[in-house]
Amino acid sequence: MSLTFSTETENATPLHAVEMVELNAWLAGMSPLARDAATATGFSAAQGEILVVPSGGGGIELAAIGMGDAQTRKRKRFLLGGARTKLPPRVFALQGAAPGPDLDEAALGWLLAGYRFDRYVKPSRKLAELVVPDGVDAARLEAIAAGEALSRDLINTPASDMGPDELEAAARALAKRYGAEIDVTLGDELLAKNFPMIHAVGRASVRTPRLIDLRWGAAGPRLTLVGKGVCFDTGGLNIKPGASMGLMKKDMGGAATVLGLAQMIMDLGLALRLRVLIPAVENAISGSAFRPQDILASRKGLTVEINNTDAEGRLVLADALAFADEDKPDILISMATLTGAARVAVGPDLAPVYSTRKQDIRALETAAETVRDPVWEMPFWDPYDEMLEPGIADLDNAPKGGFAGSITAALFLRRFVTQTPRYMHFDIYGWQPKAEPARPKGGVGQGARAILQALPDLLDL
Repeated sequence: MSLTFSTETENATPLHAVEMVELNAWLAGMSPLARDAATATGFSAAQGEILVVPSGGGGIELAAIGMGDAQTRKRKRFLLGGARTKLPPRVFALQGAAPGPDLDEAALGWLLAGYRFDRYVKPSRKLAELVVPDGVDAARLEAIAAGEALSRDLINTPASDMGPDELEAAARALAKRYGAEIDVTLGDELLAKNFPMIHAVGRASVRTPRLIDLRWGAAGPRLTLVGKGVCFDTGGLNIKPGASMGLMKKDMGGAATVLGLAQMIMDLGLALRLRVLIPAVENAISGSAFRPQDILASRKGLTVEINNTDAEGRLVLADALAFADEDKPDILISMATLTGAARVAVGPDLAPVYSTRKQDIRALETAAETVRDPVWEMPFWDPYDEMLEPGIADLDNAPKGGFAGSITAALFLRRFVTQTPRYMHFDIYGWQPKAEPARPKGGVGQGARAILQALPDLLDL
């Protein structure tokens, strides 16, 4: 992977980003050779179109990428990243771009386009490189790209090589790298320390369930991140059909995303106290699996009737959230690949987010737009709370009726956060279903860049 900017500033090839409306003016300022090349190739500056202008002696005079028009640009992010995979493997220098969010997006897209999941295959061909554009905070963008790459790697790794053990190892490696403290509650110790639902969901697997607890930072406001770490989800005794089980290696996408975000925060040395909690389990099937109609105790003291063992993510998150809530952080954020209902509502690109405070949503939305990491506000709709109450227990993990699945899941989680006024929950997808610029098909982080950008407003940093 190539996730950093080039330090070879001499003899870098000029790279121009050209909008359709500016094409004629741009060509007028170019050399006759460039104009002839554009005419010969039919370069129209359409979105994603590439022009490479050769020079004498087998070199390249310049390259250009078409940016399309204002309407088509609304449909694509990270167009410069898309160009990286099409250009020859040389060092380029971006021309004429003004500092600001658009330039940051272009530069970050270039870095993200350097991501390759090559654990099981030989590395692909060498990619083009880019000199740091003027006005870009290279260290920040490289930290973001590296954190995103960590999230993608963890999600992309199949469950055969990414179970609770391996997820813990990834968290320990991160802790060691940045001098963070880490504690892991393992197996039957979960019962002794009052995490009964984490234990119940994971007990059927030969891969021991656990709660990972990472802490970093000595001073500043307190941010706690909780990530769903279901390393594979069969659905339990309510077994998923094969088509639904095919992507379940990504069911730890919440854990992967909070670890990627944690790496960004620690890499940038933000002045805050960070805590990361990950309930890491495999929802498997065996004689010890929890069953439909079981009633589970929880850390919070609430009882939960199990009406679907495939609604297990909210169970492990509930114990972790109750634990986090006892510490009363300044803000508590959970991230999880929690419901298919969220995907039906907003598709794979948007990250649905719930918040107990409107000001936090507004800050997050502004940040998300700035860094092109889209989120969509969803409501903690109080009238639906009664859908969670089965009568025989305090809560139902899978209310009947089929309506508002993402909302009722979020309301379920909110029941376990009673001492922390500021709580946000992300119901992410964590997967790119088809290749797009800077986002190959596969695992992807959602919401992390938006949170990072919003942290100064959320925590007065």
